[in-house]
Amino acid sequence: METKKAYLKQVKGLTFIAKGESNHWITIDAPEHVGGNNAGARPKEFVLLALAGCTSSDVVSILKKKRVNLIDFEINISAQQTEEHPKVFSEIDLEYVFYGKDIKKKDVERAIELSTENYCGVSAMLKKAVKINHSYRIVEQ
Repeated sequence: METKKAYLKQVKGLTFIAKGESNHWITIDAPEHVGGNNAGARPKEFVLLALAGCTSSDVVSILKKKRVNLIDFEINISAQQTEEHPKVFSEIDLEYVFYGKDIKKKDVERAIELSTENYCGVSAMLKKAVKINHSYRIVEQ
């Protein structure tokens, strides 16, 4: 079993800097009204970005191997959050948007399926606790 490590340091109040094994620093913060400095992203934003980044890497790589003519790609992410504390995500929606020429639905659907069922570790962890919905659009260019 592989061990992953990360490091976090307080800067001031609720402002922190953190880095993982890639050695890239990120800033984590809270809004001013709760004691933060509003100088960085919120922790739960990173959860959504980690999910999108993980599945995007898989999907784009799979489509490249299939020689799909993908010109551009993006994911729109939305998440519903509970009202009571701890405020957790109850549902996450991912909309994959593919821009290209002659992109086949079956290739897109298979790439998303492989990512969500086999490859994306972030998705595997989160789907144990939250419902994750996937949709897609293909924009012909």
